[in-house]
Amino acid sequence: MELRQLNTFRTVASTLNFSRAAEALNYVPSNVTMQMKALEDELGVRLFDRLGKQLVLTTEGKRFLTHVQDVLDKVDEARSAVHDNEHLTGTLTVSANEVVCAYRLPAVFRRFRSQYPGVRLIFRSVPNQALRQALFDGAADVVFILDEPVRSSGLAVEPLLEETFRLFAAPDHPLAARTKLQPDDFHREVFLTNEKGCPYRTMFDRSFEKEGIDSITYLEFQSAEAIKQCAISGIGIAFLPEIVTEAEVARGELVALPWQIPDLRVYTQMLWHKDKWLSPIMTGFIEAVREVSPKA
Repeated sequence: MELRQLNTFRTVASTLNFSRAAEALNYVPSNVTMQMKALEDELGVRLFDRLGKQLVLTTEGKRFLTHVQDVLDKVDEARSAVHDNEHLTGTLTVSANEVVCAYRLPAVFRRFRSQYPGVRLIFRSVPNQALRQALFDGAADVVFILDEPVRSSGLAVEPLLEETFRLFAAPDHPLAARTKLQPDDFHREVFLTNEKGCPYRTMFDRSFEKEGIDSITYLEFQSAEAIKQCAISGIGIAFLPEIVTEAEVARGELVALPWQIPDLRVYTQMLWHKDKWLSPIMTGFIEAVREVSPKA
C-alpha cells in the first residue's frame, strides 16, 4: 500500500468520478483505475460500487476513508515540519452548496491560491443537508452551509454573515406593483423553492404555516439558478437569497416583493471537524476566508 494510492483514493472519494480525480491529480484515468483496483485487491474488499455511471463509496470504503484521512493528515503534518508556508504542498477538499459556491467562495479561492499556489484545492458541490455528514465521513476538510445557527459538539462552527432571503417576481407579476401585501394575497400563487429537506425551505414552510398561508402551489428545484430563471419567465414567485438576484434586480428583470419573512435567520457558516488536525494548509484557508468574508 503506497501513499500515492491513498492520496488517489481520497481524491476519488471526494469527486466520486475517476476522470475528475485523474484531472485533479494530473494522471490519465486508466492510472487512477489501476491504482484503485490494486488497492481493492490488496485490501480484499470493494471500496467503490459502480452503479451505471454513478460511483459511490461502499460501507468499507467509508470506513477506510476515515483512516486514510488520518494517515494523510499525519503525512502533511510531517511535511509542514520541514517546509515554510511559501512552499506548502498537499490537498484541501472544500464543499458547499450551489449558492455559496457561486456567490461567496470565488474570492476566497482566489485569495488562497495566490497565497498557497502549491496546494491542490478540490471543490465538491454537496446539497446543504449533506454537508455536515461530509465532515464526519472525512469526505471534506472544510464545508460552508446556509442554515440557522449551527450548534454541534463534534464540529467547529464559524458564522460568516447573515443572508437575507426575499420573495422575487417578474416585473409584470400581479403582485409586483403592490406596496403592501397581506397573507391572503398569496393564495393560489405558485412558489418556486428548493426541495423539501433544504434547511431554509423548512424555515420558509414554517413561516407560511404560521401566517396561515395555504392554497398555494410549489414548484421545487435543486438549483437556485433554475428558480431564478423561472421567476424571470413569469412562472411564479421565487424564494431566494438577495445575493443570488442582485444583478437581475439591477437590470429590472426581477423585483423584490414587499413581504418580510418573519423568524428567518439564515447564515453562511464555515465548519470543520473539531478533532481534525488544523494543518498549516487548513489554517491558511480558514484565515483566507476570514480575510475575504464580511462578518456576521
